[in-house]
Amino acid sequence: MNILIIDGNDKQSDELYQSENINTQYEEYKNVLLFLSKKKLNIEIIHPAWNDNFIKQGLNLRDFEGIIWTGSALNIYDMTPSIIRQIELAKSLMQMKNKIFGSCWGLQILSTAAGGVVRKNPKGLEAVVGKEILLNHEGIDHPMYKDKPITFDSFCWHYDEIEKLPENSKVLASNKFSKVQSLSFSRGESDIWAVQYHPEFNPYWVSQLMKIRKKILLESIIFKNNEEFDQMFKYLSNIEVYKNFKSNLDIKDSLIDDNIRYIEIKNWLRSF
Repeated sequence: MNILIIDGNDKQSDELYQSENINTQYEEYKNVLLFLSKKKLNIEIIHPAWNDNFIKQGLNLRDFEGIIWTGSALNIYDMTPSIIRQIELAKSLMQMKNKIFGSCWGLQILSTAAGGVVRKNPKGLEAVVGKEILLNHEGIDHPMYKDKPITFDSFCWHYDEIEKLPENSKVLASNKFSKVQSLSFSRGESDIWAVQYHPEFNPYWVSQLMKIRKKILLESIIFKNNEEFDQMFKYLSNIEVYKNFKSNLDIKDSLIDDNIRYIEIKNWLRSF
């Protein structure tokens, strides 16, 4: 099966990950897809935020049955050339026969390309753990959430949220922070599933992201102090060693159990 991963990040952000010796978001997604898929996957990666010439010679977008859109450090409303290129790419893909899965920035790009509107969330940054994400009736019945708990936690990092939904879209999940934690819609022959959180992130990778962005997390009071930060950082960096922290941190199995955390992506792969 041919899968296209679209890296939502600008080159500078990707280089920051690499300089800190952690995988980029597109590398993490590739690893998760290869881990979960029971079919052989032919995976290509493109970087539309880097420059205009992001489609290499010989690559045909119509050759891909599945499209993955990663997270990003960008904000839609800035409307820089790197963002506009991604919106136009999403519009083009929606005219083709495929299935698209987007995480966080992916949800925002796909929603914007389909006529929705993204705004800065007045509640501020939702980061590290998105708490008590609740499936509604549409979500419970949606194939993306087969075998998912009705309420779950997930890794996340976003400042923005959907303000206006694309036409004919269905909200599938919400929490107190964001009314649109996931949605689905179709355009032409393209079927879109998208989530505001990051089911592809794993605990260790998130711990490394925390380390890079510690100052932001403390300034945004995601953690009240260094002690709170350090406890979560240690736990996520080595769950087995620090498993006694689980109760105090109120960690749900939906956050750390691969069989639960990856369900949305696993179900997307099963849908082909």
